[in-house]
Amino acid sequence: MSTTAAGKVYICGAGPGDPKLMTVRAMELLKSCDVILYDRLVGQEIIDQIPENAEKVYVGRAVGDPTTHQKRTNELMVRYAKKENKSVLRLKGGDPFIFGRGAEEAEYLLERGVQFEIIPGITSAIAGPAYAGIPLTHRRYSSAVAIATGHEGVDNKGDVSVDWKKLPKAVDTVVVLMGIGQLDEIAKDLIKGGMKKNTKIAIIENGTTARQRVVMGTLATAAKVATKSGIKPPAIVVIGRVASLHKKIAWFRKGVEGGRGKGAKP
Repeated sequence: MSTTAAGKVYICGAGPGDPKLMTVRAMELLKSCDVILYDRLVGQEIIDQIPENAEKVYVGRAVGDPTTHQKRTNELMVRYAKKENKSVLRLKGGDPFIFGRGAEEAEYLLERGVQFEIIPGITSAIAGPAYAGIPLTHRRYSSAVAIATGHEGVDNKGDVSVDWKKLPKAVDTVVVLMGIGQLDEIAKDLIKGGMKKNTKIAIIENGTTARQRVVMGTLATAAKVATKSGIKPPAIVVIGRVASLHKKIAWFRKGVEGGRGKGAKP
């Protein structure tokens, strides 16, 4: 029985990087859809598993690249699904509804009468810290978490933006995606909001992959640590007492098959 339907778009999360963290449903669709429209954060190991008879199209959304504008992606989804009656896998890094424009694409398809399905993925906001040995909640350290973007968009944002100064009063842990370039301003605002300068931070680069790297610091030194360490996107920042658990719980090791530490199951 086919796992896909013609004339339909599957807005799907590919997970945080490690191909083994893709869901069963995501892998089914990767193997059976006629067309795969994939983002720049979808790893090569995943792309290599796309069947030869499927059409694969890069719609990477690289910053400043006009050839990968969201408008083009929207038009391609409609063209392949509605006009060519094909099954389309819209494959995104992480989860499509966590800063992935999945909802915007669903709205676009709905307005044009195109069938779609949403397939969640494991977001890097959770998986990156987990692979770094950092729990986002902990009975002794954290009961509330905020996941925020450090890259503020300007398209129809209105009044929706991150008020960093308010977060310290609302949550114990802050996870920042796409925020390396704005880390200095973010840290200053969190401190102004009442967060202590010596609050632990962990910066996780290329989380869950063989290239994963974790650097530690404090809120006061966050920007300098990122610059000195040469951190490059994709990277996330975990701010809060839970970050201190990295050194204690860290289990993910380089140089081990699959990247996993001693004693970890394959």
